[in-house]
Amino acid sequence: MADAAADPAAEAAAIQAALAAARTFNITLWTLYAFGVVTTALRTYARVMAVGWERFESDDYLVWVAILLYTTQTTLGYEVGNLAHGMANNGMTDAQRVALSPTNPEYDMRVIGSKIQVAGWSVYSTLMMVLKFAMLFFYLRLTNGLGRRYRLRVHFGFALVAAGYVASIAAVLLTCRPFHHYWQINPDPGNFCQAAVSRPIVWASFAANISSDLYLILIPLPLLWKSRLRLIEKVASTLVLGAGIFVLVCATLKTVFVIVDDVNGAELAGAWGTREAFVAVITTNLPMVFPLFRIWLKPWLGSSSRSKQQYNTPEGFRSIGGGGPGGGTSGDSRNHHHRAKGANPLTNVTFTESEEKIMNEMKVQQGGKGGEGNGRVVQSGQKDGQGIFVMTELDISEDRSSQHHVDKKATRIHESW
Repeated sequence: MADAAADPAAEAAAIQAALAAARTFNITLWTLYAFGVVTTALRTYARVMAVGWERFESDDYLVWVAILLYTTQTTLGYEVGNLAHGMANNGMTDAQRVALSPTNPEYDMRVIGSKIQVAGWSVYSTLMMVLKFAMLFFYLRLTNGLGRRYRLRVHFGFALVAAGYVASIAAVLLTCRPFHHYWQINPDPGNFCQAAVSRPIVWASFAANISSDLYLILIPLPLLWKSRLRLIEKVASTLVLGAGIFVLVCATLKTVFVIVDDVNGAELAGAWGTREAFVAVITTNLPMVFPLFRIWLKPWLGSSSRSKQQYNTPEGFRSIGGGGPGGGTSGDSRNHHHRAKGANPLTNVTFTESEEKIMNEMKVQQGGKGGEGNGRVVQSGQKDGQGIFVMTELDISEDRSSQHHVDKKATRIHESW
């Protein structure tokens, strides 16, 4: 180091402390990365079980693009410590810059560290954009069947995220001119050309993330709380869809550390930036993984209501994970096989035991061979409290030739609230 301590013992102790801190950081870095990849894999598994490979949507592919970027960012974070030992062209006095010779190994470390910082900001901004685009595509599926004004909110979100990304990348590419000053050591290139603590980069990134993250959190919540879900379901759904607030916390702390402390702020900001990327990956995949955990834990948690039979609706704000049509349920005690379809955009249609009794007592015209009865019940013209048209159509069939018929059709996972 250019300002190495005169006491060799103190210098050795400082080196050991730095190595221990680097080791701890690397363990944390790769552990969080592993959890992020596993969560994305679980999300993909849940989607395969729900809709199959052939019905994957844009967000199902974007999350893996995000993993490639997350891998790149994690590798860059590791190399900052491994190659540059946490150093860049910031945190130096003018005297230290003059004293540092280009032949000194520290000089090369600071140059490499500065270049990694520039690349890291670019990859980070792209990663955040891809993750937010994935969430917005998910919102498009979530609001499928709703009015145009609801989907316009999602479309505006795309524009907001894209504008924030352009501002963040422009701050990286345009604020330091000429560009090679980003890794200049002597003379001092100024704050604008110190990528690790550059105020324009930090503020542009912070503004882009705060505005878009808050907007993404607010898109589904009004619809959710106007729905007919139970209070506990609304609270649980809010926690899942609003988990992005933790990304805001990490982004805020990272910005504060950089602005307040020019010397050690970059190191602290790097640690919180690692956490921010991890939390962003988790929260993007959480709405898809959450129903999978519900299914896995159901044998231990039990059914919340054994007197209810649920009928999935294929369209609208109806599920997390986009189960869609195609799922089946086992036959009931009367050997009926039900299929329901409708356009209830906010929640699944649920018939209580008394409503099922009424349906079973309705007279159904008999016809066909073998004593098979067929009937259709159409329930329409209803509107919920928010003025959303609800139509439920049931096809009911009964096979009297078999008293012990069991529907063995494979059942897919449906992630309904």
